[in-house]
Amino acid sequence: MSLSKAQKSIAKSDARFRVVAAGRRFGKTYISTMEMAKHARYPDKNIFYVAPSYRQAKQTVWQPLKIQLSKMNWIKKVNESDLTIQLTNDSVISLRGADNFDSLRGVGLDFLVMDEFAYIKEQAWTEVLRPTLSDRLGKAMFISTPAGLGNWAYDLYIKGQDETQDNWQSWQFTSLDGCVMSEQEIEDARKDLDERTFRQEYLAAFETYSGVIYYAFEPSKHIKKFEGADELWTTLKKAPLLLMIDFNVNPMSAAVGIQMKDHIHIIDEIVIYGSNTLEVVQEFRNRYGDRAITAYPDPAGVQNKTSAGGNTDIKILQNAGCNVKYKRKHPLVKDRINAVNSALSSGKLVIDPKCKRVIESLTKHTYKEGTQVPDKDSGYDHMSDALGYGVEFIYPIKKDYGEIQQPRGWGVQTS
Repeated sequence: MSLSKAQKSIAKSDARFRVVAAGRRFGKTYISTMEMAKHARYPDKNIFYVAPSYRQAKQTVWQPLKIQLSKMNWIKKVNESDLTIQLTNDSVISLRGADNFDSLRGVGLDFLVMDEFAYIKEQAWTEVLRPTLSDRLGKAMFISTPAGLGNWAYDLYIKGQDETQDNWQSWQFTSLDGCVMSEQEIEDARKDLDERTFRQEYLAAFETYSGVIYYAFEPSKHIKKFEGADELWTTLKKAPLLLMIDFNVNPMSAAVGIQMKDHIHIIDEIVIYGSNTLEVVQEFRNRYGDRAITAYPDPAGVQNKTSAGGNTDIKILQNAGCNVKYKRKHPLVKDRINAVNSALSSGKLVIDPKCKRVIESLTKHTYKEGTQVPDKDSGYDHMSDALGYGVEFIYPIKKDYGEIQQPRGWGVQTS
């Protein structure tokens, strides 16, 4: 089966879990059929193809799969009512719908394709299908047109971009990469559709969704690995790390960054439930030793006490050797938000892919419906608040809040 260059890159990967975000008519059915055949060439394998619905599975891949397997003389028996094909080597390929995903329990799988998985409930994977792969150490391929930054498909895509996730790999391909559609057809589609729909359906872009606060965040632009082990880290080893911290006790959240020449690079994150400021600093020291810290806390930390001994949060940071910087007057929430969006728009803020909580906050934190009030019930506000304190101080929208800087060894200023 001949494949396009993009499809070959998917087929050649040996990652256990492969995630493909692809535009319309990329050839998702074709690569899915090929992958099922490839895994079925070994005897006694059990393979599932799962679509959002049983009907969609039948309409999309049933006929192409039968045709391809018939050409190779692999078919032993076909069950039309059950959408199951038994091969001559006793491997079995079954087509299923996720509209009743509880019915998929109890099987053991060697390979799984989840087609248009962005339109399947996440629980179908986490609660039902993932366990089916465990006893046989089965593999899975997820392939879909994106359905927005708030969808679980985006989370899996980001997981596949994280180089620390050895079992995962992900790709993003446009419709043109599949070599099925012509450039002219794609240009015609661009004229017929609104820009957001065109980018999602043909360019496989993960689009923001209604009410998202950090609208300027673009994964392809702002998620960049920080090569800390290379010469860059050695060159910057004397530069202080930035600790942007939110004092919410559950969880305590902090973004760790480094100031580059023209931008801030968020390189790490600290999230500890039921914790306090001192434990956050201790965790930082466990990771980075005696590296100098410039802390950007919530100004409310002048009064807040999350540790024993009667010390305020800001006093604790200062006593731990941090150079503490904050505003005398608490910046407005909208000014923090605007500062982060402005830094994103100008390229002054980028995030390492391992900072999952930071990325999740930027992609999923929304306003309450019909308001400009950030939703604090979702849990996405803690890390975005932490990030906002640092970014607003370094790249302020307004400069009338009065800066307070406390180098190590200074007393705490409270006025």
